[in-house]
Amino acid sequence: MKAAVYTKTKSGKVLQIIDLERPIPKDNEVLIKTRAASVNPLDWRLKSRRPGVDVAGEVVATGKRVTLFKPGDAVFGTCRGAFAEYACTSETALVLKPDNLTFEQAACVPIAGLTALQGLRDKGGLQAGQKVLINGAAGGVGSFAVQIARSLGAEVTGVCSTRNVEMVRSLGADVVIDYVQEDFTRNGRHYDLLLDNVGNRTFSALKRVMTPRGRCVLVGAPKQLAAAMARMFKALAWPPFLARKFTFFIARLKKDDLAALCELMKTGKVTPVIDKHYQLSGVADAIAYVEQGHARAKVVVIFE
Repeated sequence: MKAAVYTKTKSGKVLQIIDLERPIPKDNEVLIKTRAASVNPLDWRLKSRRPGVDVAGEVVATGKRVTLFKPGDAVFGTCRGAFAEYACTSETALVLKPDNLTFEQAACVPIAGLTALQGLRDKGGLQAGQKVLINGAAGGVGSFAVQIARSLGAEVTGVCSTRNVEMVRSLGADVVIDYVQEDFTRNGRHYDLLLDNVGNRTFSALKRVMTPRGRCVLVGAPKQLAAAMARMFKALAWPPFLARKFTFFIARLKKDDLAALCELMKTGKVTPVIDKHYQLSGVADAIAYVEQGHARAKVVVIFE
């Protein structure tokens, strides 16, 4: 099978498409024929030898202890090495693909969708009627967060660049702030929850727009580890009541949450948005495009 693999060269690591043996599923695993995979920051920040986490495809074989799936099932979820013609993963990392979703759309969901759902609902405690601001509303996580926040009954403000204003509005944002024209930390508005996908504002600036009981969930970490550590140490130095307002967060794979996202998509409350499609041969270009930070929503690698 063809697969994307980081190999060492004199100039450093290079992502190449090479031939590998088709994997054999373990007793609790499912073998998937990959139909689509999507790009996440994990694919360049962690630099694992076999990049790719989000996957969608068809089950072709199962381990002897697998009870939830059978060959021919259309599924999506997470795995290691998703940028390959075949991939193995635990049955607990997969759910059945809704009929109203394409494989390309389904491949967009796992990491970004889980991050948005868990960040808003679990870490942020978002309730109906509350006001939430999503910084980076046009990105992978942000595009899901706008829709999920609306489904939870919140009043949603999205922050994005000029070219993405109409897209974010079409996702259901009640208010869209073009950060080129307006600084959301200085407009006098206040929010019950901030979901920060960008990490480009100081804690003091974010605190300025939070209600007295407001919270801020910081998704992942800034690109530079030093910047992330500096923010964490600064937060630890604050009074406990203030430090509790800020939460660093990385999503966890939960099958029940994947199922919850399925229900939202089945009912049309959430629809994955795709910016660009790439073939497997162009996966290095796909990762580089997302790494630049200007992609709208999700970027997908397709297999034909």
